[in-house]
Amino acid sequence: MVDCKPRSCGDCGAPLHGDDATPVRHQVAEIPPIEPVVTEYRLHECVCDRCGARTRGGLPKGVPTGSFGPRLTAILALLSGGCRLGKRTVQQLAGQLFGLTISLGMICKLERRVAEALEQPIAHLGEYVRTQPVNIDETSWREHKSKSWLWVVVAPLATFFHIADRRTGQVAKSLLGEAYDQVATSDRHGAYNWIKHRQLCWSHLRRDFQAMVDRGGAGQPIGERLLSMSDALFIWWHRVRDGDLARSSFRTYVSILRGELTDALEAGMQCGCAKTARICKRLLKEEAHLWTFARLEGIEPTNNTGERAINVAVRYRKMSGGTDSEAGSRFVERVLSVVATCRQQGRDVLEYLTECLEAKLHQLEPPSLVPSREH
Repeated sequence: MVDCKPRSCGDCGAPLHGDDATPVRHQVAEIPPIEPVVTEYRLHECVCDRCGARTRGGLPKGVPTGSFGPRLTAILALLSGGCRLGKRTVQQLAGQLFGLTISLGMICKLERRVAEALEQPIAHLGEYVRTQPVNIDETSWREHKSKSWLWVVVAPLATFFHIADRRTGQVAKSLLGEAYDQVATSDRHGAYNWIKHRQLCWSHLRRDFQAMVDRGGAGQPIGERLLSMSDALFIWWHRVRDGDLARSSFRTYVSILRGELTDALEAGMQCGCAKTARICKRLLKEEAHLWTFARLEGIEPTNNTGERAINVAVRYRKMSGGTDSEAGSRFVERVLSVVATCRQQGRDVLEYLTECLEAKLHQLEPPSLVPSREH
């Protein structure tokens, strides 16, 4: 703290003395030059006077065999995976911020080390999301120049990413478990048709309804009718969410709207527009999945949560072009899962990564990502 006191009166010039009980505070934050602490371990080799054998000293327990400690490794992994920076950018920042010379190959090696340290916590996280209501979504990915898919499963306090080579129901079953009995909110992708309790995203439905209008012709009046119904639904839903409408009243309104929507979909099947008729027929088949959110509290009518999570991966893909190997994919999916889950739980990502790497180094149990009762 630096006290800045006037020496003389600004009006008459008389000398001033004493202290101000409540001075105006002006704070300036600054970071001094960062210099890594480098510890050199000298492994001496001694010759036995008795037999002539040469024996070299070993590293103390808990010392990394590589050149980078847990926290530094966690920082570089966070820059690469959490901040979605390219490896050359990470290389440059390591030199500019920390004065370190690091090769691109070493960055890849450190990413593999982080992925290995996260294997167990991420496996437990995957088991946890199977027991929760979730939002699920997927987006295209590239692994070793081949098309793959990046999936995301978002629970209230956990997010699980997974890169697979397919976009099928079998992958969805592997993520949620074939016996999944919670509610999954998703778009109308057929990979989720096996899920017993499902909520279809009304935001996606509105896009379909708008497409009916944009195509014009016989399907336009149906699209306008369906859009109008969805407008009313969202107005009521926002009032329920904000506490301005009782859920009992909302359910009454929805029961009336449900009948009107069914009538509109049946009319759409007969409207003469093939695309509109096909969509209406499919929605009638899945009609029960449109209203799960009205029946169960805690379920949203849209998959916006899943889309926000997947957009992080989309930006990652656009900046990096994907991954060059399976090992790279494991790093991406695990780091993205850690970053998103820690944010949901209010945990420090860097501290968590550091603790996992230290646990791996000392052969200890890594900290869990599964939410505790405190959360």
